[in-house]
Amino acid sequence: MKKDICKLARDLPAVDAVLTLPEAAKLIAGHGREMVLESVRTVLDERRTAILKGESPKPCECNAFMILERAAKDIERAILPRLNRVVNATGIILHTGLGRAVMPEAARAALSHVTGYCNLQQNLQTGQRDRREDCMRELVQELTGAEDVLVVNNNAGATFLLLTALARGREVVISRGELIEIGGSFRLPDIMQASGAILHEIGTTNKTHLKDYEGAVSAQTALILKAHKSNFKIVGFTKEVDIADIAKVGSKHGVPVVDDLGCGALVGLERFGLDHEYTVRESLEAGADLALFSTDKLIGGPQGGMIVGRAELIERIRSHPLYRVLRVCKLTLGALEATLRLFKAPDLLAKKHPLYTMIIRTPAEMQAQASELKKGLALKMPDWELAVSEEVSYLGGGTMPESGMPSFAVRIKAPATRSDQLALQFRMADVPIVARVAEDRVILDMRTVFPTDIPDILEAVEHSVPGDSGQ
Repeated sequence: MKKDICKLARDLPAVDAVLTLPEAAKLIAGHGREMVLESVRTVLDERRTAILKGESPKPCECNAFMILERAAKDIERAILPRLNRVVNATGIILHTGLGRAVMPEAARAALSHVTGYCNLQQNLQTGQRDRREDCMRELVQELTGAEDVLVVNNNAGATFLLLTALARGREVVISRGELIEIGGSFRLPDIMQASGAILHEIGTTNKTHLKDYEGAVSAQTALILKAHKSNFKIVGFTKEVDIADIAKVGSKHGVPVVDDLGCGALVGLERFGLDHEYTVRESLEAGADLALFSTDKLIGGPQGGMIVGRAELIERIRSHPLYRVLRVCKLTLGALEATLRLFKAPDLLAKKHPLYTMIIRTPAEMQAQASELKKGLALKMPDWELAVSEEVSYLGGGTMPESGMPSFAVRIKAPATRSDQLALQFRMADVPIVARVAEDRVILDMRTVFPTDIPDILEAVEHSVPGDSGQ
């Protein structure tokens, strides 16, 4: 028996025999000799190991052609991108795990214009070097009233850079109720410590008065900071000071006032049926010297952090060496510029920007879409338990956490398959479908499902198979 095993192992084709096949030449032309060689060696090693363990592979699995075919499949799997388009059926519009905002078509088109050479840092009229943000400076001035603008990789980076450049070794006054912690363990006190700024907290958790700010300012004060409570709300016996009143204190003492707005509203959200969120323009007009915010939340563009306001302060920040570490690339700037241009016509945002298209969807529209999806699912899976249900969806991304929006969904229960297993099967489809699971049901929320996503959901259903019932 041992001799038979050794003979089977010896009879496996040599690597060169596999690589001399005509089909191998095509594979090498497409993927390079090194990748094909490594894949063929791996398949042969697997076959040899299996034989030596006593397994008896079919003869056809050991010939040169089948070895090459298996190697080709392995290569095909290896070169598949890990970052893929998915269907967001969670109902969370700014889903951090799914890349937050769906960028508008204008931003996607802009990317194709800047992937090659572009005038990232060159003035085409003078031929001289420009600043990176010059492509959007006038646009931001028009939208916000700011004197200047600076863009870095995200709002956490903007906060860290600003504190390091303007407040290192000096005090930053902030209300205790605004010492936030957000996703990914971003804690404002820790960021201050890392930046070298000295935290000077005032007031109490639930109440901070104007007199607290007035009493805190001294010769050691570098900044007064107001931070947006993005992902929580304090209710009941509370008091916080408006940015306009804080700005008066800063102006009186010659101390810059910074408003960390978090989500970065550029237009009034009440036009989309949401509660009013302080806009960037309102903050600057109220007297804030600088405002900073995310570009991938209510702006709905690529990930970034924007600092706007007084030109002199922006220039001090830009001059700091850390800016070069945190600055963004041409792709981010190109997509962001195109996204910002949409806000020049706020009445068209719901038509041209997917973020606002999802926000304004009516319950009747989503109910109709859910009913149509239910019919399609029933045709493919008649044994599934299906129901159209009323749900609550959210903006997400730490933006307006209490502003739930009515939605409709399809709830699915498959016989002999646990709901978590069915959700996994949806996620493993060719176009992954990411859903919620609750009350032993898979929930496909229509708030974030576009009509063009429906065929992908139905296609994913065709590949679902009964799973472990867990019983």
